[in-house]
Amino acid sequence: MKHYTSIYDIDNINSWIEEAKAIKTNPFKHIQLGKNKTLGLLFFNSSLRTRLSTQKAALNLGMNPIVMNVSGDAWGIEFGDGTVMNGSTAEHIKEAAAVVSQYCDVIAVRAFPTLKNKAKDESEQVMNAFKKYASVPIVNMESATGHPLQGLTDALTISEYAKVTKPKVVLSWAPHIKALPHAVANSFIQAMQKMDVEFVITNPEGYDLNPEITKNTPIYHNQEEAFKNADFVYAKNWSSYEDYGKVNKTDSNWMITKAKLGGAKFMHCLPVRRNVVVEDAVLDSDSSLVIEQANNRTYAAQLVLKKLLEDL
Repeated sequence: MKHYTSIYDIDNINSWIEEAKAIKTNPFKHIQLGKNKTLGLLFFNSSLRTRLSTQKAALNLGMNPIVMNVSGDAWGIEFGDGTVMNGSTAEHIKEAAAVVSQYCDVIAVRAFPTLKNKAKDESEQVMNAFKKYASVPIVNMESATGHPLQGLTDALTISEYAKVTKPKVVLSWAPHIKALPHAVANSFIQAMQKMDVEFVITNPEGYDLNPEITKNTPIYHNQEEAFKNADFVYAKNWSSYEDYGKVNKTDSNWMITKAKLGGAKFMHCLPVRRNVVVEDAVLDSDSSLVIEQANNRTYAAQLVLKKLLEDL
């Protein structure tokens, strides 16, 4: 594997899940694999779980992680070709990626979308520029349209807690006070499409996601109907895709409640706004898997780094 920037980089999700489970039982088994190797973690946006879990994953493999908050600590980076750089950017990605590649054996990048220009966001300008100009493997720690480390984590978590052979998994839109990206939802959809699950999406009208990603996955505009016989409910807010980046509905009736959840397990990538996205009664109950999900972030990232290191 040359890079890990999409769920589509996973060749067999079932074998990956089993390997992640094995790593979880013995996290230091491959600690020599990363000896004298450096992981560069570049953050254009804030992070808690992604930063700490990926750094821990690197340490478990014997790697030396170095971290930079690019937006605050580095020169402004220009990504456009042929640009006359007489504005706020002082360094071009061509030089920046090449230089960082000399310091690091693997580069992990986190960069959010603008939510203003759909075409620009879907071009994955930042992630693809690093893939183009860096000479080492690139890991996507969340980009404009995907969060494949989270998607792999979620697949692992569902596999661990499923009580039936083919569980019903529901991705549900939930209300939020501001416009949020589609990345987590997109990668979760792509992961579920690779698994042997009954998978459905539910969201208000006007919030259907990119049809090139949802494909043939059933979409319900009635949340109660979608939740029937669910084994897992994954809550996530996203802004409108059709009316790109806009918040056209903040219906609090879509909040996840204990009554709606029934016997299903609750999942969320965190951070989560209590009593907006989901009520306290869910998060504070045995139905919630959010802490277990967060723990699995380490082992998903460790599996990805292990595969990249093995191919260096």
